Amino acid sequence: MTKTHKCGWCLGDPLYESYHDQEWGIPVYDDNTLFEFLILETFQAGLSWITILRKRENFRKAFDQFNYKKIADYNDKKIESLLDDAGIIRNKLKIKATITNAKAFMDIQKEFGSFSKYIWDFVDGKPIKNNVGNYKIAPATTPISDKISKDLKQRGFKFVGSTVIYAHMQATGMVNDHEIKCFRYNEV
Repeated sequence: MTKTHKCGWCLGDPLYESYHDQEWGIPVYDDNTLFEFLILETFQAGLSWITILRKRENFRKAFDQFNYKKIADYNDKKIESLLDDAGIIRNKLKIKATITNAKAFMDIQKEFGSFSKYIWDFVDGKPIKNNVGNYKIAPATTPISDKISKDLKQRGFKFVGSTVIYAHMQATGMVNDHEIKCFRYNEV
């Protein structure tokens, strides 16, 4: 009996493997999900993704299921309650950036009709399929993630450096960086 090959980065942790098998790299066109991943990626900056995955449900509760309309209206009292919430990453700058990003997210929706249309236009509406032999040599940034990062920053977004944006692109299927031998490579 042969074991199904998976990307090396997820091996050994059931939560990581489940995320890899069921979510990572699947194209996402829904604005709510795109916003969730954008916020999770910004909180992940400087931390491991598994740390964020383990706190994901806490983030969902704390941030009103990532309802960007509600988040855009968060006040100082809500910020203080988030800073007291041990279930999330309690970084004041990232919490404030989430509020700023929710407002900027809605501005993009107004301009383009949806955030999905805006972000997917950077890759002509379809995933880029890379040929990653080993996840350790996959890029952390690309010229496209540089371009998206720069554009988002000009639109007022915070914590959206090129590395964060490339991770967002991978997570939401804008780019397929599954290892070539991974069973998901041809599925997504």
